[in-house]
Amino acid sequence: MGDEEAMSASDEGNAAAAGYAPHPFVGGRTAALRALAAWRMRWPGAPRVVVLTGNPGSGRSRLVTGFLMMCDPGYRKQLPLDDLDPATVPPDLPAPAVPSPSGRTAAQVLWLIADHFGLSADRRDDICPELAAREEPVTIVVPDVDRAGPVRAANEPARLVREVLKPLAAAETVQLLADVPRELAAELAEALPPGQVQIIDLDAPEWADPEGLVLHALTALDPDAGAPGLPFTTDPAVRRTLAESLARRADGSRLTVQLAVQSLLMQPEGFDPADEALLPGSVGEALDLHARRLGADPQTLRLLLAPLAFAEGEGLPVQLWGALANAVAGRDMSQDLADGMLLAAPFIQPVEQTGDADDEDGAGADGGRTLLRLQHPGIAEEIRSGLPDVRDAQTKIAMALLEAVPQQNWSKADPYIRDHLAAHTLDAGLLPQLLTDPGLFAHADPVTMRAAIEAVPLEQLGAPARTYLRTAPLLTRSQAPAGMRAAFLETAFVEDGLAPYAEALHTLDFALPWRTLWSVPLAGVRAVTTGSLAQEGGDGTTATAPGADGAGAAGGEGPLPASGAAASRPVAALVVPEGTPGSRTMPGPDGDSSGAGGSALLLHDLLRPGYVDADPAQVRLPSEEAKAAAPFGFSRGADYLRVWDRAGQEVVAALLSDTPLTDADLSPDGVLVVATARGVTARQILAAAPAATPTVPAQRTGSADSDASDGLEGDHS
Repeated sequence: MGDEEAMSASDEGNAAAAGYAPHPFVGGRTAALRALAAWRMRWPGAPRVVVLTGNPGSGRSRLVTGFLMMCDPGYRKQLPLDDLDPATVPPDLPAPAVPSPSGRTAAQVLWLIADHFGLSADRRDDICPELAAREEPVTIVVPDVDRAGPVRAANEPARLVREVLKPLAAAETVQLLADVPRELAAELAEALPPGQVQIIDLDAPEWADPEGLVLHALTALDPDAGAPGLPFTTDPAVRRTLAESLARRADGSRLTVQLAVQSLLMQPEGFDPADEALLPGSVGEALDLHARRLGADPQTLRLLLAPLAFAEGEGLPVQLWGALANAVAGRDMSQDLADGMLLAAPFIQPVEQTGDADDEDGAGADGGRTLLRLQHPGIAEEIRSGLPDVRDAQTKIAMALLEAVPQQNWSKADPYIRDHLAAHTLDAGLLPQLLTDPGLFAHADPVTMRAAIEAVPLEQLGAPARTYLRTAPLLTRSQAPAGMRAAFLETAFVEDGLAPYAEALHTLDFALPWRTLWSVPLAGVRAVTTGSLAQEGGDGTTATAPGADGAGAAGGEGPLPASGAAASRPVAALVVPEGTPGSRTMPGPDGDSSGAGGSALLLHDLLRPGYVDADPAQVRLPSEEAKAAAPFGFSRGADYLRVWDRAGQEVVAALLSDTPLTDADLSPDGVLVVATARGVTARQILAAAPAATPTVPAQRTGSADSDASDGLEGDHS
């Protein structure tokens, strides 16, 4: 496509013959770099969309990184551009947008793009159309699509291609480069007309780079680049011969060469550089040859690495490695682990995770801990594919993680277990059985928990899981800590008729700011007011309130009479559309019963579930003295509300709603009644200390859309 004929692998040799230096980071890939440079400068005939693909370990990420170095105006100054093949150097333009999908959902990536370009879209579905409507074209590079998603088994890369990359590619104003797994590359390319898209498969003959792979091996073996001084590294001729043998055996895989060199440099004894049988032809052979050279069983190495092959997030905490290795192997691996650090070292990368002693989900008072992960996802793929039963291995890992929770108390569990147990049970096919614990719902990271649950067919989920799924956008949007997540879930369980689950949260280690007393799914509520009814008579009827004059309306339409008399039965008066079952027509301004603007009043008990059949005219508002003496006040915005302690002016409860607030009122004894489009909910304020306030995202203009909360799982305005 375009000038593809002139960008073949034969140009690798032509570039070297012309005296051009290789890219200092990529070390080759001249043909691919020429194609990418032509794409960047919009060369006549160049495609608008480039799909970069290849086998795991083919060097896609390295190629994209090296290309982006030349696209960044600041970084270009650090590169010897004058020494490089001019056809591989893109023009000096503003840096493209590079939304990283690593660990992110498709929705998060979309909101990253929206924020980068300052779009005004309120909904995900509006982002690509707004980009398409721009007069000036935009350039977007999406690397590492295979690493998308917070949960590996949820198959987020496929969702990213279908929900983000295909709509972006369809927009004529978008110039797109995407690094995509081979199984998804054709799907993305097929969505576009011929001539607009080019697939660069780094393992295809026309894009192969055998000399670049030799250079990659030479650099890794070079003592000047950090390799130890060994007979096969210090002698240039031997080093060159070995590098050529490594590249030839690796069949284009950068990862295989990298692992082979690391193994040789770490344990050179017994290695004969002249014996090609000691060089791996694949990642699997790199594992097995390394084990045999160290006198170990290759299966032992694979079992040691298996927990890391299933690790989620940034990696597995080192203290969990042994227990999970025992679980997968079905035997005690402690001695193998103690003796096998040299065996496993070439394939493992330690990650120091920083933490904060005050961070409830952090690493603890020592300020950090060590995580372990495999050097490359291709190693994990090889190890998983070699197991006889992947689902059984995940089941054993999930059970071992559950057993590692002290007293089954999620507040004491390792953060890795809290945040990633759902991912392991998803891969094991056991997630629906796990989704009955309200404590886990509250403590688990909501982004990973939500991604795992969304991967389960809805019909397989029980009622608690459905409630969680409904509430998850609010949990991720608010960025609230575990205590506030528990409070939001407590209300959601009451709203969905799951009171025992709400009550269970009050028995755990949370100092919840409220207890949800009741909730009614009542549409069309226009206003709410708290008040009280006079003492009921012995026959169950409501006695006439002293001084009542019949002007009993809520929401500012004919104010209820205030009274200093003691309340006999606290109630909430709800202004609802006329005709709502159980409601009574609101008196007009002059006291007639013809109604007031199509509104009616519906009374509900303030402290417990149940409507009250009584004359709204008998409702008394709290006196001004009672209001002034109340311990709490509140303020609210479009979709959030804060309750504060009058004495100390500290926020004691913060509420964020996934739908706009219609009205709210707070009784003198601290019962908060809130109306939204979904219904009305009453909460008894419990907090006696300042509450952790969730992030309140800035409000976009336009219609409300709950999907907007999916964005950056926080403030993406």
